[in-house]
Amino acid sequence: MMGSLIDELQRREAAAREEADELRGRIEQLTERLARVEERLSRLVIARETVDEVLSEAGADAPPAVERELTTRPRRSPVIGVVMVPPWRAGLEVSVLPQEYRDLLEVAEDAGRPLRAAQIAAAAGLSTDRGKVETLRSKLKRLTERGWLAEDAGLFALPARDGDGAGMRPKTG
Repeated sequence: MMGSLIDELQRREAAAREEADELRGRIEQLTERLARVEERLSRLVIARETVDEVLSEAGADAPPAVERELTTRPRRSPVIGVVMVPPWRAGLEVSVLPQEYRDLLEVAEDAGRPLRAAQIAAAAGLSTDRGKVETLRSKLKRLTERGWLAEDAGLFALPARDGDGAGMRPKTG
């Protein structure tokens, strides 16, 4: 009996050791994979921040004629399929945004109160199907990240702006 108990413990120990070695190998593979993905993420964040910075500086440092053009004419994206939403700043007209984004700001302005994404979709005459609302929510989040909208607990509205040079509400008319 004693011999079989020791044999059983040795068998279990060997199985546990084998499983531990297998898990260590998987952890090593996942660690390497995580490092590659984090590196790619870092490069993408830097690229996006650089583009944001260039777009912001293009408006802030532009000569008066270029500044006038940036604030009065809608921008056309040089790349098909890319929508340009520059960061909001005082004096920047909503006309720099693509029409679909201007429409969303107009709905927010007309509502005069915070709305959920589905309410904005309905008010804009867009589909209220779940997938379409999620797509719309990502656009609303983009407008929020860039300062055109404010979000609180899933409700979107035009941000309150004070007159300290940070500007007033974006002009949508």
